Amino acid sequence: MTITSHADLVDAELSGAVLEYVWRKSPTQATASNYWFDLSMSPGNPGPKYWFDAPPGVAKTISRTDDGGINHGPNVTPSKKYLRLISGVTTSATPLPMEFVLCDYLLYYPSIDESTTDVQSLTNTATLPRYTDGAGVQVIAVIVAAGGAKQSFTFTYTNQDGVAGRTSSGLIYMNLSTALGTLHCGDGVSATDTCSPFLPLQEGDTGVRSIETVTLTSADVGLFSLILVKPLARWNLKEAGCPHERDLYLHANQLPEIKDDAFLSFLCLPNGSLSGVTLTGSAKFIWS
Repeated sequence: MTITSHADLVDAELSGAVLEYVWRKSPTQATASNYWFDLSMSPGNPGPKYWFDAPPGVAKTISRTDDGGINHGPNVTPSKKYLRLISGVTTSATPLPMEFVLCDYLLYYPSIDESTTDVQSLTNTATLPRYTDGAGVQVIAVIVAAGGAKQSFTFTYTNQDGVAGRTSSGLIYMNLSTALGTLHCGDGVSATDTCSPFLPLQEGDTGVRSIETVTLTSADVGLFSLILVKPLARWNLKEAGCPHERDLYLHANQLPEIKDDAFLSFLCLPNGSLSGVTLTGSAKFIWS
């Protein structure tokens, strides 16, 4: 059943269809200010997931069963599960203010090679396990082996309507940070402009079903992985020692649906190094 009212929320909790999960992350990476970072590659609870543990360039699906991520409870189909609340706190002011994006990680292409300008064809024997039409599915590029000089790249993909051969919008600049887990630029115009964690798509497109090729404009060392994700919720930490809770029903007027076996984790935009910083919080899920 779709939860649409306070009464639905109360009924779900009274029936026991609820789970609250406490998360804790302690990054070891010395992240750079204002570069987006993938917290799934950091130690803590849930444990880290490394996006280079499969054959290079071969699509691999991501699930909570196989890969971990935030525990959101059992599979509930034909019922529906939702994110009810999300919270976080840190005692360190170094990375603050910091924006977070909770995503469902769907499928990844490991270890794109930065040492060649040849067209790198990707293998799509695996397909999206959730959000299979690609609507709203975005692409992130995560550093998994530190690179060298500033580079840029483009990629081709199949969009949300099943149209293949679409091309990313403009050059995607690879930022200068070497911290593993850092994201390359989204819709920026230089290696120091990281205004979005998501890579820019061809005009008119709203999502991605698969990626076909990647082409770098210059060669150097390093590897990055491309991951297809579905953004679910955004929130912020602003002050050290001051917990922030976001009530998705009251504050956003909507409850993001959580699919069965979804792999959930955070992207974040620190204002300084996360090395040695402890982040803690909770996430509450309900279903009906």
